[in-house]
Amino acid sequence: MFRFLVIFVASLLVLFTLDVLTVVEIHLIDPFNALLATISAKLIGLFGGDAIAQGKVIISIGTGLAVSIERVCNGVEAVIILVSAMIAFPSGWKAKVVGIVLGTLAIQALNLVRIISLYYLHQWSSVWFEWFHSYIWQALIVLDALVMFLLWLRYLPRKNAAPPSGGPPQETPPAEAVA
Repeated sequence: MFRFLVIFVASLLVLFTLDVLTVVEIHLIDPFNALLATISAKLIGLFGGDAIAQGKVIISIGTGLAVSIERVCNGVEAVIILVSAMIAFPSGWKAKVVGIVLGTLAIQALNLVRIISLYYLHQWSSVWFEWFHSYIWQALIVLDALVMFLLWLRYLPRKNAAPPSGGPPQETPPAEAVA
């Protein structure tokens, strides 16, 4: 447990430090936010909405109201938490890479739902927009990272447990099926 905590905290420090560097923001974060805005606007349009993307901003053609995808609105922080936990957990690198890729996709899929819902909430009520933006969606995105980590743990290959005598691991015979 101590090893996990040390690696987890060290990974968080390294990845969050990289996340706030200006060079990373200019070359990775801002283009990623613009990509999220473009995908969100296309999905909104696909379902009859009137959104367009300009950089990291999604604008309603009809109302002129807009939402901007900023640094903390892109799900990257939740991905950093997930990646740090997976790196810290003792497992093979193949399992870590698969978990990181699938977990990142799940977080970003939910984040697209978040962005689109906030776009519509902003069109309807700025009070509800602020409430969902600041409280509900922040918690749900982090919860998504936790759920992905727990699912990843569930599907990790298990080593057979050693018997209490310290002998070699033994396979458990399969349970008999009752018809």
